[in-house]
Amino acid sequence: MSLVSPSPAPPGTGPRAIVFDLDGTLVDSVPDLHAATATFLAERGHAPLDLATVIGFVGNGVPVLLERVLRAVGEAADAESLQAALPRFNEIYGAAPAALSKLYPGVAEALAALAADGHALGVCTNKPEGPARRIIEEMGIAGFIAALTGGDSLAVRKPDPAPLRHTAGLLQAELTSVVYVGDSEVDAATAAAAGVPFVLFTEGYRKSPVAEITHQAIFDDFAVLPDLVAALSRDLAS
Repeated sequence: MSLVSPSPAPPGTGPRAIVFDLDGTLVDSVPDLHAATATFLAERGHAPLDLATVIGFVGNGVPVLLERVLRAVGEAADAESLQAALPRFNEIYGAAPAALSKLYPGVAEALAALAADGHALGVCTNKPEGPARRIIEEMGIAGFIAALTGGDSLAVRKPDPAPLRHTAGLLQAELTSVVYVGDSEVDAATAAAAGVPFVLFTEGYRKSPVAEITHQAIFDDFAVLPDLVAALSRDLAS
């Protein structure tokens, strides 16, 4: 399924740079996050949280994920407690961030097609940069990704627009030539704050109905993404 919104996208020259979110967009990564939280909680004497609960905690970066995990098991989640717990969680997750994760079907083929069409490709994620780079390498897509901004690459994280702008800069792309592809409310807010069109992948980790998330186009199958981007390019150029 794909749909270009009847509302015109912001004017521009057409996307020559496509920036992607990672978790829930290119990669189904929650199984590894779930495993890491289970190990982390077991060390602290807690039973694991279920997968659906962890999915609901994803999207705002590891510190927010961990804060939500601690609150869910009744531990203090104040700044001091979080700062004390964060290094151990990062150690657990960083040891195996891609053991259980998988690309969504058609991702590699879509990236290859977009690159062949001349688009520069980047990743802008709230996941820490180290695990994010390891994931794209182990998933076999690092050769397509010319720039990556992680949740700890800058002093701020999405939905602040700075990480997306930073990724565009690494790609040497003007914002008027960028499209952002993501799966969540955070991604939509990031694109809006940066003033770039947003393409929503509907099979990720969003928490709201599609109709409540502002987007210029939607899709549920990566096989249609290259044609969808081409159509959006024509809209932007018109």
